Amino acid sequence: MSVRTARHSRPLALAGALGIAVTLVGCSAASDAGAGDAALGTPENPVQLGVVGAAEPYWSVYEEAVEAEGIALEIVDFTDYNQPNPATSEGELDINQFQHIIYLANYNVQAGDDLQPIGSTATYPIGLYSQQYDSVDEIPDGAEVIVPNDDTNQARGLLVLQSAGLIALEDGGSPYSTVDDVIEEESRVSVSAVDAAITATSLPDVAAAIINNDFLTDAGIDPADAIAQDDPTDPSAQPYINIFATTAENADDEVLNRLVEIYQTNEDVQAGALEASGGTGVFVQTPKEELQESLAAVQEALQQQ
Repeated sequence: MSVRTARHSRPLALAGALGIAVTLVGCSAASDAGAGDAALGTPENPVQLGVVGAAEPYWSVYEEAVEAEGIALEIVDFTDYNQPNPATSEGELDINQFQHIIYLANYNVQAGDDLQPIGSTATYPIGLYSQQYDSVDEIPDGAEVIVPNDDTNQARGLLVLQSAGLIALEDGGSPYSTVDDVIEEESRVSVSAVDAAITATSLPDVAAAIINNDFLTDAGIDPADAIAQDDPTDPSAQPYINIFATTAENADDEVLNRLVEIYQTNEDVQAGALEASGGTGVFVQTPKEELQESLAAVQEALQQQ
């Protein structure tokens, strides 16, 4: 077994950075001698799976479970969310698992690509946190609240604030809302959008902040301390399901689809992934046809923006 690491910069915001090109180092399956002549998943041509955060122990558990079924696997670790999708499209990865449907839809639309989801993992709620207040009701009128500035999580965070009664959004809000859609005269707080990576460190300076799960652990924040969050079991949360994604031509590949099944059914993998999420993950097994329909619907809506 080997977890192969590609070093990159800190994760960037989703929409504005998709055009950045960074040369991938040491993770090209296509460049391996003889790989093109060997079946996918053999020792000569191991599956290249791109993830963000391969240091989490459950990825080693997953790799062992996959290889126990005779599938050779190499996990390629990224710290930059913007790289796994282009690497998959270019054949440097066979599959990736790090994003939800809306993230993939944004990528496909902006890059003119056609990557497809082939399996679900979990939905992770996004929460509102505060160092000053123990409940939403305690936040005073006119206080400042911050949300991540990337397109996907900005909209999701705004919807959480609206659901909590802190703001009102034009037309009731949508997965594409921005801070410009906040109706000031109908909102209790003011909202600013900042880099997702500084939402947690900004808590001492603001009334509350929407913080992505990725940044909670490093900041020493317990996910259970959220004073508001979205409901991952709501049907409207389907675009936020995290997924395995690959190219359209590989969407029916038996080996890649078996990787999904192993992730979804191995109890040790599921327990490890749940622990890594701070107990917040809600695991789902949504048929890939439904995931692909959801992706198509989100992409269509994005193209009409």
